[in-house]
Amino acid sequence: MVQPVMDDKKARANKNVYLSGNMPRATRMRMDSARILKRLFFCEQALVINQSAWLAGIPIIEAKINLPKHAWQDAVTANLLRERVLELRFPSRLMEMGDDSALIEVFEQGLNAPSGEAFVLAMARVFKPALSRAYAEYLEKADPIAEGPTVRYLRAAIADKAEQIGELEDMLQALFELAPETLAKAEAWTATLQHALNEVGGLGVDAPKRLDMRASLPGSQPFEFAEVPARDHRFHQLRFYWPDVVDSSFPYGNGIRLQLRSAVSHVNEVWAIETGGANLYNFSKILGWEFIFNAARWTYDEARHCLMGLDRLTAWGFEPHEIPLGTYIFDSARGQDPIYRLGMLFYFETKNIGKKPQRTAAFASYQDHVSQHDMDFDWADETIHASYGTHWLGELNKLGQGQDADAIRNRCDELVRAVVQTATEAERLEIRQIADTMIAKAERLAAQ
Repeated sequence: MVQPVMDDKKARANKNVYLSGNMPRATRMRMDSARILKRLFFCEQALVINQSAWLAGIPIIEAKINLPKHAWQDAVTANLLRERVLELRFPSRLMEMGDDSALIEVFEQGLNAPSGEAFVLAMARVFKPALSRAYAEYLEKADPIAEGPTVRYLRAAIADKAEQIGELEDMLQALFELAPETLAKAEAWTATLQHALNEVGGLGVDAPKRLDMRASLPGSQPFEFAEVPARDHRFHQLRFYWPDVVDSSFPYGNGIRLQLRSAVSHVNEVWAIETGGANLYNFSKILGWEFIFNAARWTYDEARHCLMGLDRLTAWGFEPHEIPLGTYIFDSARGQDPIYRLGMLFYFETKNIGKKPQRTAAFASYQDHVSQHDMDFDWADETIHASYGTHWLGELNKLGQGQDADAIRNRCDELVRAVVQTATEAERLEIRQIADTMIAKAERLAAQ
């Protein structure tokens, strides 16, 4: 607790007189700060998990790209908070909710939104603003000397939250245009969460109330991961996103064909975004914070790759309805043990990583500097991801939760091949027509 400081009059009345230490920056002691920062860490951690869990269930591409960025930013903030708590409480390594459990339960309950629209609305109107206000309140009395690292972290976090809220509001506009009938229920859910947050005393520097918040909130719907992913209606939706996936006679291609194939592949890493979110959610309790932190980065990287492809195609003049968005890789893990979603990401990272430098060189020879640039950075990301996969599959194996990495890779290969073999002639024809149309348009654009 904060140590009482005698005012000057009392000090002079004592036999021993001391220099005044009654300075505003001495408001909080080390353990006071640690308690507050621990509370904030657990709230951020809940949002990282919840945002990741919902990725497959929200259709619009803006959500697939921005929510992973938000989750990663929140994970960075949470990790810095956690490290600071451990520093301040040294040698203790315990991170327990303790008296903050009722408050954190409200944040965790946000997962059980009745719809994706309701989830995004609550993030924009309840949870992100609550954290931003709490950070601002903490900074009001923070000592810029003793708490210098924390001051830096929280200022950055406030800036992140402001940007996130703006992007969430933009998402809401798109979501409610698609499904206006969800607005009333979403607003009711948001009001319920705000009421629950108020009931526990809100989020701030003061300790929350010690209430039992374990019962489901009115209007909640127990979360179920979207095994069938929600996809953006503006794109051409199908299972297989390029002919070579289901037709060995269609070449991967060079020149314009390689430029298009690479960009379409990047856009279709939307499956990897959804899978990364699933992995973070599925294994967060088993593997703990270090895994959550790695998985948030992994998922954010996949979102950036998706945006790379979309940005290139859009710059070349393609509209969303001309771009195929497939599901076959995501579909291949449906109904399987969750470890095969983690294995699926690892499988494709390690399967394709050796081809990236050659494609980077090819794009350089075409003077396609943006494709060269994107592929070069993609390669760096995938080397990180391969290490993530090796490490965490190994950790799960040690815990008796899976097999060795090679066995999982082999099983993932079998699962993907099984789905590819179900391709119909109609599906082959459909994706061939889409690809041929894109190639013809690209050739016209290149000739201009």
